[in-house]
Amino acid sequence: MFRNENVFNSRVPGLVATLQRSPYDWNYTTVPQPGLNGRSILIPRGHILGGTSSINGQFYTRCSSSDYDREAYNHLFPGLSADWLQAERWTEPADGHDTTGEYDPRFHNKNGMTYVSVSGTPQAIDSKVLEASKQLGGDYAYNLDFNSGDSLGIGWVQLTVGHGERSSSATAYLGPKYINRSNLHVLVGHQAVRVLNTTSRGGVPSLRTVSVYIGPVHEVTAKKELILSAGVIGTAQLLLLSGIGDPTEVRSKGIEPLVNLPSVGKNVTDQPFLALQWGLGINGTVTPSEALQQQWLAQWNQTRTGPLSSIGHNHLGWVRIPDESPVWSQYEDPASGRNTPHIEFAFNGGAFYPNPGATLTTVLIGLQPVSRGTLALNSTDPFEHPLLDLAFLDSDLDLYTMKYAISSLRRFLKAPAWDEYKLSPVSPLPDDDDEEGLTEYLRNFGDSAAHAVGSAAMSAKNASYGVVDPDLKLKKATGLRIVDASIMPYVTAGHTQAPVYAIAERAADLIKDSWK
Repeated sequence: MFRNENVFNSRVPGLVATLQRSPYDWNYTTVPQPGLNGRSILIPRGHILGGTSSINGQFYTRCSSSDYDREAYNHLFPGLSADWLQAERWTEPADGHDTTGEYDPRFHNKNGMTYVSVSGTPQAIDSKVLEASKQLGGDYAYNLDFNSGDSLGIGWVQLTVGHGERSSSATAYLGPKYINRSNLHVLVGHQAVRVLNTTSRGGVPSLRTVSVYIGPVHEVTAKKELILSAGVIGTAQLLLLSGIGDPTEVRSKGIEPLVNLPSVGKNVTDQPFLALQWGLGINGTVTPSEALQQQWLAQWNQTRTGPLSSIGHNHLGWVRIPDESPVWSQYEDPASGRNTPHIEFAFNGGAFYPNPGATLTTVLIGLQPVSRGTLALNSTDPFEHPLLDLAFLDSDLDLYTMKYAISSLRRFLKAPAWDEYKLSPVSPLPDDDDEEGLTEYLRNFGDSAAHAVGSAAMSAKNASYGVVDPDLKLKKATGLRIVDASIMPYVTAGHTQAPVYAIAERAADLIKDSWK
């Protein structure tokens, strides 16, 4: 793992695409996915201090309030607002423009930890998106602030960017003010390889010891408890390597079972993703020239402004499949409530700044997948990636949702606001009524939103399933608590970064309360 301070591309918001498939990415891939016509796909995870918050797209979406009213979450979050606000430090965008009407200050905090702002880089399509929203209304009505608890509609993006730089868990929680504390020691280049049984009382393991690879393997024992935050992939792999999981499964790898928790590595859930490019029918270039890129870089270096101070996406859209849709006579609605979207749009006006480029890039995400995947050990080698099966598009409902996303996006792009452009798909896209063609298109070009959760899911205290209790302590053991996206029993209807920050803030309170 790398320190984050000197990784230039991590600091620059607009260089996010360069971080995938880099040394700062674990470079996990799935096993071949039948739902994606046998393709294996990349699942980016941060191999850098700050984890994936140091390489992700920087979207900050709390999702709908209904997501946290589910029984699976409300044991952990009896009062959610304080945890959101502790995690957030709202700041003005890099270009300092007037943000009136772009967010609602009632739902934000200027004194928290992680910088959050709207985009500081205007795009020519911004006015088109807003005009189309006004013309169409309904599903596409303007939403002043989708982080208010009601996320439906079209609104300005909010990003973990402050003063033109990425804000991550490393820059926020391990910044200079904290990393030099006498009671904090941050080690990089070390990897936890197993959790060990320290002592047992009444047959209940106490898991306060961890094996750490530094070249040789060292054992480190906590006086109070271990906090495991290795992420949705690393956490489940480490548990299984330690004999924590399905006894039959771990024994098949020659590992002695330690804690019988069959839910470890199950319930893994990720959101399907599709990127579509639309020709604008104007002159422009998709890829900026080398000279222009150097100009942007010089501007960022000098002032922390310009195209590289943001990510290109200035607006997001959140849409529900209608309640009267015939699909709900066949399937139960997986959304948590009527203020919870099923699909997300993101709009990027291309790289030619300040005018739009030759293309409009749109991103579609199925927010409420019902397909469930698994994570299993490939071997007992902790440095070998596990077998990750995300079961993409295994469900007909997930396929329907993505098809609906395409048709809904097409409706939005037919608003009169877009008339000056001659929008057409860059690559052939089947018509909305071509069910077989759309299915094949999604299986050939669908991808991951990289929002996987659930491999060590939380459940009620006395539930017979799950991996952690609502206090985030491992079931059937003492001494170990898990704090990362793996504990999320459902993927929330948006990007997972903000919910994980809230989980971490809540966990900090739980831990402090335990040791008063």
